Amino acid sequence: MLIQKKPMRKETAIRILSSLLILLFTYAALSKVADHAVFERQLKDFPLVEVWSNFFAWLIPLAEIFTACFLFFPAAILYGFYSSAILLFGFTLFLVIMLAFDKNLPCSCGGVISKLSWTQHIAFNLFFLLLTATGIIIQKKRRINNRFKKDDTLL
Repeated sequence: MLIQKKPMRKETAIRILSSLLILLFTYAALSKVADHAVFERQLKDFPLVEVWSNFFAWLIPLAEIFTACFLFFPAAILYGFYSSAILLFGFTLFLVIMLAFDKNLPCSCGGVISKLSWTQHIAFNLFFLLLTATGIIIQKKRRINNRFKKDDTLL
């Protein structure tokens, strides 16, 4: 009976973590697409990406949508967590680098997230990066445990 509860807790944790990330990336992508012209214009204000602003204005929401899709399907959920980690790490690194240039740059995040200060936004990203790392660890342990269970049934 105790053995059955642990996998259910891990499954529940994975579902909660992936759902939070799906909400985050779907919301972020939709807010960027809804105000696409504003998002692209804001990207042009950033010194390192101004030349590539049109490309990034489409790439970022697409990457967020694909990440949310990976997180939705159980077979691809680990890829979704890895994709989340890459995006969140990249966004956070970008924020830190941009802050080194100018503390008065506009936030190009869209929606409610754009109301955060730069420091709050970095903390927000780090919090979700921590959730993502937790999801990766739990999912990898689940895969290892499932592999051992399959090997035991062959004996």
